[in-house]
Amino acid sequence: MLDFSRQFQLIRQEVLEVIETVCVSQKFILGPQVASFEAAAARACGVNHAIGCASGTDALWLAMAAAGIGPGHTVITTPFSFFATVSAILRCGATPLLADIDPANFNLSPTAAEQLLSQPGRHAIRAVLPVHLYGQCADWDALTALKHRYQLLLIEDAAQAFGAAWNGVPAGALGDSAAFSFYPTKNLSAFGDAGLVTTPSSDVDDHARSLRAHGMKRRYYHDEIGWNSRLDTLQAAVLEVKLHHLPHWNQQRRDLAARYDQLFRAAGLTATSTEHGIVLPITDPRATHVFHQYVIRAPRRDALRQYLTDQQIGSEIYYPLPLHLQTSLAHLGYKPGDFPHAEQAAAEVLALPIYPELREDEQQTVVEAITRFYA
Repeated sequence: MLDFSRQFQLIRQEVLEVIETVCVSQKFILGPQVASFEAAAARACGVNHAIGCASGTDALWLAMAAAGIGPGHTVITTPFSFFATVSAILRCGATPLLADIDPANFNLSPTAAEQLLSQPGRHAIRAVLPVHLYGQCADWDALTALKHRYQLLLIEDAAQAFGAAWNGVPAGALGDSAAFSFYPTKNLSAFGDAGLVTTPSSDVDDHARSLRAHGMKRRYYHDEIGWNSRLDTLQAAVLEVKLHHLPHWNQQRRDLAARYDQLFRAAGLTATSTEHGIVLPITDPRATHVFHQYVIRAPRRDALRQYLTDQQIGSEIYYPLPLHLQTSLAHLGYKPGDFPHAEQAAAEVLALPIYPELREDEQQTVVEAITRFYA
């Protein structure tokens, strides 16, 4: 599914040099490389401020908490995402309110969100938290219209979307604040856990920096209850090395996705619904997709995945159980059937190997195996 060693061989010397620099300096916590990476990431995202933190999960919490989301507030988001999307809302003390996805791109449906916003008694809704799932931005035109119509905050869950854009505006610069993950599988990846908050607001920037350090602005003077969520200097140094390569790597991912499309169509496997074949991912013409994942909809998905596993071909399901059906979120009061598009996606999606160093012959092997399965 993913071979980290191929990328490391390409940047080995650069990475080892910056790691040695940090080790010699002995400045492991919020050393100068953290500020340097934050500045470089802010430039890449086209924003004034970027705040490094310990993980993408912490970044989601920081992006919301620093923007003032807390107890008494409700946040609309998607049921089809990684667990942290909803758990971070709960960590803020706010209430998650779920709306179904757009089945074409798997992202939060603005129409479904507005149905919630237009209902009486929804005055507590403070924000919408769309996820740029699989590396494609949510429909920001429609979401911006909702922001202005209902006086909302828009917080980006951009965990999978560093380098993505909407109408030329980078992910991370679209909302009031945004959260990125640098988990090792991400397009821009650390050598462990790491995250980032971006924002155009100096107030949010100042608040997030305080919250990531136990609510301190002066050492040992705690103005509020924060958390320990600092970006390690070593991780920042590695991330800045990789950031220089990221535009090329993301273009390689787009090229690989186009190659998959071509191979599947040439094999005669594609269709507009899983009743008749494989449904390929769709890119909105307004979006710059970075293909964190290449995700198909597949008939008999679980059997196909087992067949690929037997052929020693990696695949993954993102995500097999929507958030509204997770045991730990039962208190939200949802039931099967509440979000049919999300539930159908959970039963059909399959992510295939995609990373910049993937070879064309390996893609051919994947598609040939899938062709044999459906023969």
